[in-house]
Amino acid sequence: MSYELGIGWRYLYKGGGSRRSAVGCAASLLLTIAAALIFVQTGGESGFALVAMAGGMVATVSFALLFVFSVFTTVAVLGVVLGVAALTLVLAVTTGFQKEFQDKVLGVNAHVIVMKNTPDFSEYREVMEIARDIDPEVRSVQPFIFVEMQATRGMGRETGVAIKGVDPDLVTEVLDLDRHMVAGDVSELGRSTDGDAAPPVIVGEVLANEIDAQVGEEVTLVAPLSGIDTDTWERTGDPPRSEVFEVVGKFYSGFDEYDRRLMYIPLAKAQELQGRGDKVMGVELTVANVDRARAIGDKLEQALGGDPYVIQDWHELNENLFMALSLQKVALLIVLTLIVFVAIFNMVSALTLMVIDKTREIAILKSMGATSPSVARIFQVVGVGIGGVGTVFGLTIGLVLCAAVAAFDYDLDPQVYLIDRLPVEVVTSEVVLVGIGTMVISAVATLFPSAKASRLPPVEGLRYD
Repeated sequence: MSYELGIGWRYLYKGGGSRRSAVGCAASLLLTIAAALIFVQTGGESGFALVAMAGGMVATVSFALLFVFSVFTTVAVLGVVLGVAALTLVLAVTTGFQKEFQDKVLGVNAHVIVMKNTPDFSEYREVMEIARDIDPEVRSVQPFIFVEMQATRGMGRETGVAIKGVDPDLVTEVLDLDRHMVAGDVSELGRSTDGDAAPPVIVGEVLANEIDAQVGEEVTLVAPLSGIDTDTWERTGDPPRSEVFEVVGKFYSGFDEYDRRLMYIPLAKAQELQGRGDKVMGVELTVANVDRARAIGDKLEQALGGDPYVIQDWHELNENLFMALSLQKVALLIVLTLIVFVAIFNMVSALTLMVIDKTREIAILKSMGATSPSVARIFQVVGVGIGGVGTVFGLTIGLVLCAAVAAFDYDLDPQVYLIDRLPVEVVTSEVVLVGIGTMVISAVATLFPSAKASRLPPVEGLRYD
């Protein structure tokens, strides 16, 4: 095998590198360094510097390859480099979106939710006791009410909002709301409302700006359905209930759907506005390992006896969102994998032309006793070498770009992307998978040209010598 490696390397290596390639490599490297310095000094704001840095890295690799390999081999390697780099960067961004959405969803939502398909959830305390004891990984449990209401503040400042009534003593144990506070404190939800003091409300920052409600100011909440008997869905004749609340805090989760519509009020006040007595919409709990939320939910469902109770985990509650992200990731991977395949076909073409060019040398090797499998392994070494070099440089460029993008929080329009920052999450297993996958495809791609080389009879190469 050693002589096959040597011959394969000789076919790849063109000999001493030219001065032009060395100068081009040095100039490209200086361009890359200069672009990187500008990128850092501008705090990542210069998109031109990022593009210049990426282009400089590709140019540096190109001239470095030309210094060692032929032009045709360099083109084949560059195709693999660009495909692997693009695949690495896109994988990191799509994985970042998935993780960011998961963090945002879990930041203001519990991991498992218990609800009833009837509006008479008054035995929630018993359900909470069962939930606490159902599994050692259950951390905390709280009751909640989630209802649509109208928020008004002065003339022309009104909007539909989602009100979540929570237990002030348990909310910080179940939700990460305190981590997202930008003004005020979650503990204010539990303050006393004796006398003329208005009950407290915590508002999403974007929503607060829309209705111009700052901390310490008042906002009126109206429950439109409070004048309807939800058991029979008939009007009671009473006007919708309303109450004035004082804004005691603002939160910003970075997830536009929550920041633009969500408000938190004490559970007792939510019950009063609904006018349904000591009833809740559901019970929510957090667990130590979110990946076990479904299993714990199944155990709880068995303990409660199923219907009329409905148990959902965090992923099921947001299934459409995560399904869309997964489909988007798969679609991008397919498109970018096609780029890698195009690069591999380019490599097959290079190897096939190399076989034609080396027909005479193959004939000499066979006449000297080289077997067909040995000749095949020579060209397999060449193909795997092209794939290996391309994979190493591609992963390097991709990871450098990931680090550059991750180092600076790029703003996104939350109304379009739902989140306000471009997330980048490099997962080692995915990077390794990209590398292994490219190498496997490269190895498979060498089968045709190596088989063609192994089948060449010696007489064909020596016929005219």
